[in-house]
Parts: sequence; C-alpha cells; structure tokens
Amino acid sequence: MTDERPQFERLEVQIGRLLVTGVTISALLLAIGLGLWLFDPGRWNALWLLNAGLIVLMSTPILRVIVSFTEYVAMRQWFFAGVTIVVLLELSVTVVVALSKGNR
Repeated sequence: MTDERPQFERLEVQIGRLLVTGVTISALLLAIGLGLWLFDPGRWNALWLLNAGLIVLMSTPILRVIVSFTEYVAMRQWFFAGVTIVVLLELSVTVVVALSKGNR
C-alpha cells in the first residue's frame, strides 16, 4: 500500500484554490454589480452582474464536490467517491427543486 498523503495534500490544495477563486470571482462580480446598481438602479448589466455573482457563489461548492469526486476516483478511494457522489446527487436534487419552485 502506497502512502497517499501527497495525493490528499494535492486534493486539498486544488480545493483551496477552487474555493478562493470562486469566492474572489463572485465578490468581484457582486461588487461591480452593486456599484453599477447604486449609480443607476435601472441598468440591466448591473442586475446581470449581481445575478452572475450569486450564481458563481452558489456553484462553487458544487464544483468542489465534482473535483473531489474525480480525484477520489483517480486515487481509487471508492468509499469517498461513493459518499461524494451521494452528496453531488443531493445537491443536484436541491438545485432542481429550487429552480422548479422559482418558475411558478
């Protein structure tokens, strides 16, 4: 059995970068959108930027789960891959239900 610590450390670094990038992009979109909206509340691109910032913020944890799943499969960590796919399915169901209720 090989020492898997370097693989797990690499996964932690990847997830950390993903989370920092997602939050940073989201914060920038939200800040620019808020600034535009405060300057002129009727601008469509201000609302678009605000919505895009929220979507990026909400999709960041989903991407984290996808990255984790692919890495666990690559490491042949089947238990963790199984648990992660269950979490991804739960997140997917939540998004589908939320979108279907939002269209009513």
